[in-house]
Amino acid sequence: MPLVALGGLSLAVTLPALSSTVHAAPPVAYATVTVHPGQTLWALAEARTPATGDVQSTVDQIMATNHLTTADLHAGQKLRVPR
Repeated sequence: MPLVALGGLSLAVTLPALSSTVHAAPPVAYATVTVHPGQTLWALAEARTPATGDVQSTVDQIMATNHLTTADLHAGQKLRVPR
C-alpha cells in the first residue's frame, strides 16, 4: 500500500512539471530600433505586428520590454522591439 501512495505522489509532482514545459511559449526575438522624429509608439508597434495580430498587445510588449511608463518617445531613443 505505501508503494501505491508513493507512486501517486510521484505522478502528482511530475505531471504538472511536464505539462508546463510542453505549453511554454517560444522565446521572442528582438531587434533594436532608433526612434525617428515624430514617430509614435503606435506606429512603431503597428509596423511590427503581424496581419492577424493585435497592435495594442505589441504596444504593451514594447513598453514592458523597455520599461516604459508612458507612450512618449523621443527622436534618437533606442528601443527593443519584437522582430
